Amino acid sequence: MPRVIMYTTGFCPYCKMAESLLRAKGVQEIEKIRVDLEPEQRIEMMGKTGRRTVPQIYIGEKHVGGYDDLTQLDRAGELTALLAS
Repeated sequence: MPRVIMYTTGFCPYCKMAESLLRAKGVQEIEKIRVDLEPEQRIEMMGKTGRRTVPQIYIGEKHVGGYDDLTQLDRAGELTALLAS
């Protein structure tokens, strides 16, 4: 399973829902980068993704996007294949 990284905050409901979906798909480890505790990480995230909202999710080298993007991948049947690569 590829490495999963999620830029997150401690109070974001969409981050919690994204984590729940990923766990339901069998992801056991999610590397969380807390942009609320480390503001420089938000700057890095914005530079990488062009977005300022959380969550921002990477599966392997692929930037998936946020929660809406993650659920869209799941509905299209592409999330399982991406997690299996």
